[in-house]
Amino acid sequence: MIVEKNSHASIMKSVSPQVAGYSMAVVGSVSYGLNPLFALPLYGVGVTPMSVLFYRYGLTVLLMGLLMAVLGQPFHATRRQLVLSLAMGQLFALSSVCLFVSFKLMDAGIASVILFTYPMFVALISWACFHERLSRVALVSFILAFAGICCLHGDSGGRQSVLGVVMAVASGLSYAVYIVGVNRSVLRTMPAFSLTFYASLSGLVLFFVCCGFGLDLSPLHGASSWGCAAGLALFPTIVSLLLVTRSIHLIGSTPAAIIGALEPITALAVSLLVFGGTLTWLNVAGVVLVLFAVCLMMWKNH
Repeated sequence: MIVEKNSHASIMKSVSPQVAGYSMAVVGSVSYGLNPLFALPLYGVGVTPMSVLFYRYGLTVLLMGLLMAVLGQPFHATRRQLVLSLAMGQLFALSSVCLFVSFKLMDAGIASVILFTYPMFVALISWACFHERLSRVALVSFILAFAGICCLHGDSGGRQSVLGVVMAVASGLSYAVYIVGVNRSVLRTMPAFSLTFYASLSGLVLFFVCCGFGLDLSPLHGASSWGCAAGLALFPTIVSLLLVTRSIHLIGSTPAAIIGALEPITALAVSLLVFGGTLTWLNVAGVVLVLFAVCLMMWKNH
């Protein structure tokens, strides 16, 4: 056992912080892109989006609470932090609602690509509300992203496709407001574990109410359904949060944010390879435009 521990320690020491940081960013980003992999099978057996989110947030609160207890992370928060984290949790939950509803209205991979525009909304909100500088590169990126979203509408032209795009954009906007709210308040100094725990708890209460205080909650039947619900809580939520947060400390926010482009790429790959989604050449052009626009803006403005 002593030999094994020493060997393990020497291996960890041989891995540079840069390699570890980039590896964590890749795994964390890919994990977040697995949302469709676990959500769509639940939709397929009749579980409603609100019920899916209730189970996701409920298991997230449970697993995060256990993890915090094991790691000795603090549950304590000041009254102001607690109130604000619960309020921000409603925005976080709204973003989840819009995204998961869009999964039912359009291709889940394309919806995830549109969600990836949230850094642009962050820049726009910061410019409009806090008078931060908006560079020419950012303006060009906005135009490219808008053109990409128009391409992602596809050829269907149906009302559902339009509504799906609107919901995906609303998800990105809600998430951007959440990020700005956290970074511009006392929550900025709140530990990531505590913030996620209380924000998820706030969302859990919302989804419980939206499910008729549990009366309209779709039941989960079988190990497969429970496995999907647990997968949603574990990979796109807890694993993604912990690894991406740690990678930012090791390699910086810009490289980690650019590697975040793997999130929508993963979701798109899952949609195409696992669930038989289809892409037109116009859709492909839209994906390229959105990813290029967001990565360009983040690279030039950090």
